[in-house]
Amino acid sequence: MKNEGDSRIHFRSCNICEAMCGIVVKTEGHRIVSIAGDREDPFSKGHVCVKATALKDFHEDPDRLRQPVRRAGKGFEPVSWKDALDETARGLAAIQKEHGRDALALYIGNPTAHLPGALLLGLPLADCLKTRNRYSASSTDQLPLMMACHQMFGHQFLFPVPDIDRTGFFLIMGGNPAVSNGSIMTAPGMERRIKEIRARGGRVVVLDPARSKTAELADTHLFIRPGTDVLFLLSFINVLFAENLVKPGRLSAFTVGVEKLKGLSRDFSPEKTARVTGVAAEDLIRLARDFAAADSGVCYGRVGTCTQEFGTAATWLIIAVNVLTGNLDREGGSMFPRPAADLVGLLALIGEKGHYARWKSRVRGLPEFSGEFPVATLAEEMLTEGPGRVRGLFTIAGNPVLSTPNGRLLEKALAGLDFMVSFDTHINETTRHANVILPPAGVLCDSHFDIVFQAYSVRNNTKYSGPALPPEPGLMENWRIFREILLRLEKNPVKRLLFSMTTPDRILAAMVRFGSRGRGLLPVGGGLTLSEIKKHPHGLDLGPLTPCLPGRLFTKDKRIDLAPAVFVADIARARALMEAPAAESAPYDMRLVGRRHVKSNNSWFHNTERLHSGTNRCTALIHPADAARLGIAQGGAVRVSSRVGAVTLPAEISESVMQGVVSIPHGWGHHREGARLGVAAAHAGVSANDLTDNAVTDPLSGNAVFCGVPVRVERADGAKALPHEGS
Repeated sequence: MKNEGDSRIHFRSCNICEAMCGIVVKTEGHRIVSIAGDREDPFSKGHVCVKATALKDFHEDPDRLRQPVRRAGKGFEPVSWKDALDETARGLAAIQKEHGRDALALYIGNPTAHLPGALLLGLPLADCLKTRNRYSASSTDQLPLMMACHQMFGHQFLFPVPDIDRTGFFLIMGGNPAVSNGSIMTAPGMERRIKEIRARGGRVVVLDPARSKTAELADTHLFIRPGTDVLFLLSFINVLFAENLVKPGRLSAFTVGVEKLKGLSRDFSPEKTARVTGVAAEDLIRLARDFAAADSGVCYGRVGTCTQEFGTAATWLIIAVNVLTGNLDREGGSMFPRPAADLVGLLALIGEKGHYARWKSRVRGLPEFSGEFPVATLAEEMLTEGPGRVRGLFTIAGNPVLSTPNGRLLEKALAGLDFMVSFDTHINETTRHANVILPPAGVLCDSHFDIVFQAYSVRNNTKYSGPALPPEPGLMENWRIFREILLRLEKNPVKRLLFSMTTPDRILAAMVRFGSRGRGLLPVGGGLTLSEIKKHPHGLDLGPLTPCLPGRLFTKDKRIDLAPAVFVADIARARALMEAPAAESAPYDMRLVGRRHVKSNNSWFHNTERLHSGTNRCTALIHPADAARLGIAQGGAVRVSSRVGAVTLPAEISESVMQGVVSIPHGWGHHREGARLGVAAAHAGVSANDLTDNAVTDPLSGNAVFCGVPVRVERADGAKALPHEGS
């Protein structure tokens, strides 16, 4: 921080998405004057997107809650912090006392990963509640990756990250990093980085049902039918083996299952899978040869490959491709960062490497993963009568009505709860059902340290930022809220004393000191400490990614398992997909996929006017051939329906989407009565999750399915959307 007269300059990281872009925040008193990119940040080098500058709007949003509220009739009334926290603790305790500990459910939303205080104090609160009904945004996003890494490497969070700045071949499946700036691949300025790959003679190839911004920057874009990535990857591996292109190099010494995978892929020739995937055999064969021949390469898959019925299988096979070509744990391949606060190593020390299917959900029998159930089962756990029924809910920085499958069913379930409390900044589509809402101070009012995303960065780096603003009167920092609830619920006096002294900085100091780069117990000498990191307000560059295997493996035998039994068993499903007869015309004869825009961040930034500039983004993207077949005109109203619901929205006709596919962005649908989001309501759009099906999941991980949902598209003949269909 620097002082310039009455003004102050603060150097921080934007914590809206994973990119960790460095920002310069200029303040005067309690007012934000401006936000711009920090050119002295060694990682982002001045890059920011419009979401960073919109932090000012988010902070000043008149709809943002500035004191706790509790339900009063059909609305809410202000309440003191003492009363709000006391009522929260009483309500949570009463549910568990009367109906059992599992009658209370906990949902942790995506923003929690961007809020270190909420993460560090919210997780102890989750443990204190001792409920098995724990849910999070992980099962709408990354659970297949967590499961694949747990089975193959022995740790659910040992995620391999593309070494994009040194790679010679970047193969992207189901990701749009030019817009997301990476997803579990923290990389600000991704558009520049992609261009640099090509400028140094490398190659970028994208497989996606839509021609995204990333695809436009690539050398090659191939359409692939939604949900068929597993077949493409099996054929890719088939070619690697058939043409003797498998060269794992030094990985051979600590990898098992290679021959097993060879046998599994034998039946999946490119000629057999082309009919289903839409990727021509000759294109696939050429791609496999070129990838294997590159000096370095990395195959990367993200949301599109995770959020489908074969999400875990596809994720497993993506990692396998990198292993078979020797591109795991080597420069320019898929590597493992070494962060200052080593989340992976510290979790391993306390035995939290992950576990699977130790218990199952009450209604559908879905397996838990690391203590969480798939969120696709949450509504039925509330609606289905019987012992163990969920009767209370605590949501933390999440809006599952818009972000989880079959949001309409979840709305119905929320309305019938005995008690609900939400930690959130707004009365949104989910929190409008709460009895108490606990709003934290603005995101610039907390200190910041990216515990999660430094661990998945394309270059090792670290940064600590102090608060840019004091909390507004009537609000407190997010971590204090969780600490206060903990102190009210925890009965053990020793733990209560410990919690009373706990702050995020104290936890962070220990994490850094005892991390892989830390000083440990040494009072002086080499190694990082939090105090040292604080001396570098623009951030600290810790160097490029370096090889770390087999030392970093957490499997019992210190080997990579290329053919885990639970994944091998799923190949039968892939074979059935390949051998199924060509689909005939049916009520739901098209496939729904999502899409991402740089001005959107799930649902929680839609109440900012500057992010709505330009044309309407909540449209149904349809191929011209499908539009002609259905009699749909550009901008005309179309009705998209699925087994669980229907929405009506404008058509956007373009060859940028594959024939037989319709694309609708997620996070919209701000027409729900009772939400207080004035700007968002004026640009309401429709929720794609009024179409997605909570009954359909990836059977291995339980992850929600958003990619490849069967839908019907028809002309709406200009009819006004029905109230239950959106607006």
